[in-house]
Amino acid sequence: MKKRVLILCTGNSCRSQMAEGLLRNFYGDRFEVFSAGTHPTSINPNAVNVMQEIGIDLSDHKSQSVQEFVGQSFDFIITVCDNAKETCPVFLGEAQKLHWSFYDPAEAKGTEEEKLNVFRQVRDEIAEKFKSYFSDK
Repeated sequence: MKKRVLILCTGNSCRSQMAEGLLRNFYGDRFEVFSAGTHPTSINPNAVNVMQEIGIDLSDHKSQSVQEFVGQSFDFIITVCDNAKETCPVFLGEAQKLHWSFYDPAEAKGTEEEKLNVFRQVRDEIAEKFKSYFSDK
């Protein structure tokens, strides 16, 4: 039976979407992965673009509200931004709660290429964190 993972951030537009795609790609045989936001918006096109660069397709992803998952059980609940950690609803059960705050790449300034570089950097930081933590779970 696969372990269930819920990844949370504020808008469910960048960090949590990239994290969901990465964890599914790395360990989809062991984990059922979902992402959601405390105030969902829409997926950021730059997140889709930088994930496509590494062969992960997020083009059909939609931002979801964390409220859609209340009442469900998870093995891991991971917040990837400070705001989500503070406003996350309480999930009952034995879920291991983890908080790994990553810079919001949607806040990046500069040219389009400079912004994409920030998205790439955050994508790679998430990938490293998830690989190091989940490789033996």
